[in-house]
Amino acid sequence: MTTPPHTAGPAPADPGPPHTADPAPAGPAPARPRPPSRPRPGARPGPAARAARAVAIGACLPYLALKAAWLSGSRVGIPDGSLLLERPGLAAAANTATLLMDTAVIVLALLLTQRWGARVPAWLLVPPLWAATGLLLPIVVGYPVQSLAAAAGGPALGEGASGEFLDGWVFTVVYGGFIVQALALGALAFRYARGRWGHVWRGTVWDLSAAVSGPGPRAAAVVASLLLLPAAALHLAWACGVTVGLSPDLRAAPPPGFHALEALRGLYALAAAAGVVALVLRSAPRLPVRLPLAVGWAGSAAVGCWGGWLFLASLIPGADPTDEPPLLQVLTYADEMITGTVLAGCLAVFLRRRAG
Repeated sequence: MTTPPHTAGPAPADPGPPHTADPAPAGPAPARPRPPSRPRPGARPGPAARAARAVAIGACLPYLALKAAWLSGSRVGIPDGSLLLERPGLAAAANTATLLMDTAVIVLALLLTQRWGARVPAWLLVPPLWAATGLLLPIVVGYPVQSLAAAAGGPALGEGASGEFLDGWVFTVVYGGFIVQALALGALAFRYARGRWGHVWRGTVWDLSAAVSGPGPRAAAVVASLLLLPAAALHLAWACGVTVGLSPDLRAAPPPGFHALEALRGLYALAAAAGVVALVLRSAPRLPVRLPLAVGWAGSAAVGCWGGWLFLASLIPGADPTDEPPLLQVLTYADEMITGTVLAGCLAVFLRRRAG
């Protein structure tokens, strides 16, 4: 409890006459140590932040140039017989959507390093950052795995049962750029979040009040986690060689590193459930808040965003109906999309109440 501003501290029990009081100590009072300063989101970015911004924007340019070339009619990087040439209208729509998505990375890089970015409301900023995490994290982890598998004698990237999809160098340019984007944008996002919301992840889970989650988010987190477990189990089964529920092309010619990627997808689902439940149920009191928050954020993003992306892709009718994914595979993607989004909603409630 602090003392009133007009007093220097609690009064002694017997103050005595005024002339017997001890003289005040000479010299100024010792200064209290200040906590280490952290860059605020509205502060001018330093050299490191400006460099990360330039790297993030520069890493987008090859991908944007490639998409613009395809939309203008160029076939650079697209071999003869590619599936992309069979349905030009669908390919143009997909290229337009993905071009806009990568343009959003440039917008985020600017927002996270400009003064006006500090005034953007959280509800408008956090969803794109969550989506960027979910779409880029599996590439950062998965592309090196696929490259190692291809180098070890597996099929080349872009090859499948239906033939070559894209030239191999396209994957190097695109996914290499995505990895650089993810690292640079992640550094900028962490800098911004630490300056604006650093207090949200301080302390341990034990320090959290029950009011930061509430009965609704707790129930939603438990139900979503239970519904996500079958999808996690199925991904782990596919990682072990089970082919039940897989499309014919995946059974005939799985992409390089397929089993390792499926194991990772199962781990993303388990991480999403464990992180969010530990946070909203306060089931791991000794953990620092930042650990389950980071695990739940990354896991729910990877599950929800990639599940949604693959679910939308599975709804596109194929040229050969026999190559379309079976119902179990489509339901798995839908399950991940829904449960990952629900778990992210539980985190959003936690962050809003914790931030005050």
